This record gives sequence, structure tokens and C-alpha cells, in this order.
Amino acid sequence: MEPSEFEVSSNSRAEWYEKLYAMLLDGIPSSVLLIDRDLRIVSANRNFLIKNRRSITNTIGRRLEEVFPTIILDNMDITGRLRQVFERNQPTLGERMIYRAPGVPSRIYYYRILPFCWQGMVESAMLLMEDVTDQERLSQEVRQAERHLASVVECASDIVLSTGSDGKILTWNLAAAKVSGYAFEEVRWRFFYEFCAAEHQEELKRVFAELKGGGDTRMGEWDLIRKDGTPVQVSWVCSPMKIDQQAQDEGIVAVGRDLTERRKLEMQLIHSQKLAALGVMAGGIAHEIRNPLAISSSSAQFLMDDDIPPEFRRECAEKIHLGIQRASTIIENLLRFARPSAKAEMGEIELTALLDETAELIVNQARIQKIELTARLPEKPVRVRGVASLLQQVFMNLFLNALDAMPDGGTVTLTVEETLSEVLIRIADTGHGIAKVEIDKIFDPFYTRSPAGKGTGLGLSICYSIVKQHLGSISVESVEGVGSAFTIRLPVM
Repeated sequence: MEPSEFEVSSNSRAEWYEKLYAMLLDGIPSSVLLIDRDLRIVSANRNFLIKNRRSITNTIGRRLEEVFPTIILDNMDITGRLRQVFERNQPTLGERMIYRAPGVPSRIYYYRILPFCWQGMVESAMLLMEDVTDQERLSQEVRQAERHLASVVECASDIVLSTGSDGKILTWNLAAAKVSGYAFEEVRWRFFYEFCAAEHQEELKRVFAELKGGGDTRMGEWDLIRKDGTPVQVSWVCSPMKIDQQAQDEGIVAVGRDLTERRKLEMQLIHSQKLAALGVMAGGIAHEIRNPLAISSSSAQFLMDDDIPPEFRRECAEKIHLGIQRASTIIENLLRFARPSAKAEMGEIELTALLDETAELIVNQARIQKIELTARLPEKPVRVRGVASLLQQVFMNLFLNALDAMPDGGTVTLTVEETLSEVLIRIADTGHGIAKVEIDKIFDPFYTRSPAGKGTGLGLSICYSIVKQHLGSISVESVEGVGSAFTIRLPVM
């Protein structure tokens, strides 16, 4: 009995649908498996077969454990998830799976299991596996590049921060936190200009507005205000930040360099140049006027024996003699400043004993002026190499300056701190302080704030020279109306 025309048409249509189904599966770029309730492979598309180097004959009809390594099935619990899909008729959430077929490098898959129903019954389950190995590797490279870039920014010695186009801080590296004293959490979402000196804030607002409007990189020196209220000189470079060439400005990147050390080096260089010039000048002055001064001194002494009224003669002689003595003192100071003692004259000095001895010399004067002297000295001896008389001259000069700064009484505090390589001697007073415009000039030769005739202006410059001769440094911190503190650093033996 031959099949009817209807039966032939139905068979042809079924074959056509089967071919269409196979074509659709093979066209899917993901791996697709159809699994029945006995956990046997019903269908597998071309992507799965190629990726796993399997054929149709050794895949279709095989149980799941014959196709996948047991360790994969156990670790990922794919069998348990399949049974849940059959029982609950619900798809699973996406999961990552690392799978290595025989002879093939490990691959990373993102997989899901979907129920395949017929008339309300789950007849089979579809396992969809997307190979995301390349995407994962690319993501790892991107994350590694991000971590590297973040590490570069965090490890930079310069301040690096970024803001939104509105100027509010988005990032703040470790150098910014160290210099400013503010942690990132304290500055986040606040305007950058809030942390700069008041006199620079309006200029910064204009700069940021220009950058937001498409302006080019801007540079400037704007003081950063630390958390404790002290200013820091910082040189800034501010640039617009873009995601890509076509995108509009997304924000601003600011890179700042702390100029504190550079300014100190510049000031030290200026002082060295001044000292060198003064040395040449002092040598010339001493050579030119020492002989005339000697003659004047002799003439003044002879005047006492001339046939002139004794009182007038003695008065003239005393004036000349006092003038010569003053000139001679200036010359001696200039020579000491120009040609400091040779290193061969240096010896071991017990510093705390020298400071005690020096302080004793001004105790009576301090008591008369109602000034309290306090000292915090280390219990063990502190030894340095130097010339005791010269260092005592430095300490005495600083003590006397402190007393002069407190005509109405106050306190002088002497502090000595020793580290592994140096000793810090700090002499602080509660006097009238030094004006900001003058503080950079106090070590200059012939610069004095004393009334006319009461000072030569060489005291602090000589102190500076002596300390430098001892391979040390001297600095000052002062607030007008509050007081001053001089710090001397000397290398320990």
C-alpha cells in the first residue's frame, strides 16, 4: 500500500523543519546542548562540537558524564541544576564555568540551563554555553592596566587630583593627603578652590571656568592650605580631562608640586651668594682701613699730651678712641665672617654643658627683665664637633635677641633633641615676633631692626656663617605678636 499524498507532504514538512532547526542551532555562535530527563545528549550544535573536538556519533545519545569531565560536573553541580530545571520548570541563573576539553587549552564559559517544554511538561533542558575566554582575558588586561595606572598615581611624589567639570574633587592621591593633611574622604565632593589660599580662590574659579569652556592647560602657583591652617607653596598644572577625542570635557586634572624644599634651596643659594660677596667686601675693607685706624688711634693718644686745655683734649681723645674701637669691632666681625676658623681648630664639644654655661651668663639679665628661662635638655651627653667659643657666640646672640624681643617680660624656652644623625637646638621666645616681609632678610649682613646706633646688623649673619662652618643649618619660624623660634641643626659625632 503506497503512502498518501498528505502523508508524503507531512513527512517532507517535518524533514524541512528538522533541517531548519539544525541550521538554526548551527548558526548560533554559542554552544547549545539539548539534554533529556535521563541526562543524555539529544542534540548538539556545530559550535559545541568544534570547540570541544567531538563528533555527532560520540556525542548524541551519550550521557552527560561521558561528554563532560566528572570534575566539572561535580564542581559546578551541573547535574543538580539540570534536575532542578526538570522539577521546577524554571531556568537557572547565569554561571561561570572553566572547561578544558582533551587537547584543548582551558576555556571560560558563561552558561545557563533553560527548560524545554511540551504540553506543560519539561521534556528536555537546553544548556547554553557562551565562550567568554577572550572577553575575560581582555577584562583582566584592562583591570591590570587600571591597577597599574592607579598605582602610578598613588605612588607619585607630586599631588595628583581630578575634579568634575564643576570643580568638585573626585580623586585625591596619597601625596595630596600627605601634603595637605586631608584624607580623601574629607575632600571628596568639595570644591578644589576651598583648599587654596583665600587670595587665590577667585583666580582658580576663573581658570576652572576657562578649562570647562574648552580652554588649554593652565599653570600657576596657588598656595594650598593645610589642615592645620598653614600655607604650602604649590606649583600647579591644570588640564581638561576627556574620555575620547570626540567627547566634550568630562573634568579637570590638577598636578601640583610642593615648592617648599625648592624655596629653601633657593634661599640657601641666595644666602651663599651673599656670604661670598660679603667675604670679598670684608677682606677689602679690612685691608683698606686697618692702617688708617691704627694711625687715628695713635693720634688720639698723642692728643692727650698737646698744649691744649686738658679737658677739651681728653674729650676729643676719648671720642676718637671710642670711634676707633667701634670701627675695630666691626672690622673684627667682618674678618670673622669672611674667614671663619679652620677645621683643624675644631674639637669634641659636650653640647648640653656648653648650653648650660651660656644660659647661666644671661640669668641675671633675664631676672631683671622678668623673663622666665626654661630648658628641656637630654639626660645623656650630646657630643658635636666644633669650636666651643664660636658656638657659644651663636647661642649667646640668639639668647640676647630673645631678651631684646621681650622688653615687658615673657618666656625663653631652650629645647635640645637628638636623632641618629643630628641634634636640634631650638631657642624660642614669646616676644613681638618678626614681620613676614622681614623674615627672609634677618640673616642678611648689616640688616638690623634695632634702633640706630644699637646694632651693626652682623649678629645673625655671623651666626649663619658659624653654623654653616660647622656643617649645620639655622632656620627661623615666627608669628608677629606671638614670638619667634630659631632652630639650629648640627651633625652629631
